[in-house]
Amino acid sequence: MSNLAAYCARIGWEPPAHFDAEALAAMQLAHRTAIPFENLDIPLGRGIAIDSESVFGKLVTARRGGYCFEQNRLYSDMLSQLGIAHRSLLARVRFGPPDPVPPRTHMLLLVELGGEAWIADAGFGGSYAPPLLLEDGARSASPDGMLHRLRQQAGGLEGEWLLERAAPGAGDDGWQKQYTFDLAEVAQEDLEQANHWTSTRPDTRFTTLHIASIALVDGFAALTDQQLNVTRGMETETSELVDAASWRQAVAEILTIELSETEVARLPLFAG
Repeated sequence: MSNLAAYCARIGWEPPAHFDAEALAAMQLAHRTAIPFENLDIPLGRGIAIDSESVFGKLVTARRGGYCFEQNRLYSDMLSQLGIAHRSLLARVRFGPPDPVPPRTHMLLLVELGGEAWIADAGFGGSYAPPLLLEDGARSASPDGMLHRLRQQAGGLEGEWLLERAAPGAGDDGWQKQYTFDLAEVAQEDLEQANHWTSTRPDTRFTTLHIASIALVDGFAALTDQQLNVTRGMETETSELVDAASWRQAVAEILTIELSETEVARLPLFAG
């Protein structure tokens, strides 16, 4: 079986004869509902490799998840095998506590389809945004009902573009920043450097917390340490996973991440 065929089987999606914006959106949603976002190899002490072979082996063959540099490396490789022109971009995450100048620690893709540029991202853990046409004011809605829009900016350290998110009916004051980016060329070495910082720098979100999320067909599920939030429609159910057994079961059943009892026992959440 080819890598593309194995990937399509992994996400339950069949490439259409004609690949257009609708196909891109279907591929990305299938990817994000099948392959969870997660950083669990970091607290397990394994590190994060983002070369194509390592990423395919982990996310497809071993049926694990990964974070943005892994998710969008796989997404990029499969788009390449489909013959779809695209390239990588780097972004500054604005989601969460304010930071005057956060580093470029998020990877996304710029995809060319029919002479138009689209932003495609299968690897943002805080929410799910369908592909967006690269134009000021472009909008989309995700399975959990959240709205996303792109806004063009002046540039500089803020980036030329801003991705925002809002709940339906929230009004103009309800938009929250997700990340900012520009369209500068990005080399694999840039991605390697950003991935190394993200996976090793002390006292950051990815090196201090246990994080996982997955887009659902009717919502979104997100785990931070022992708190699991499952949103369906406009209702969110919050659970505290108080012990290793309940944590392992919920992570497997809802987030589709299979870890052994030994692996869960090694996590800082439960070790010692």
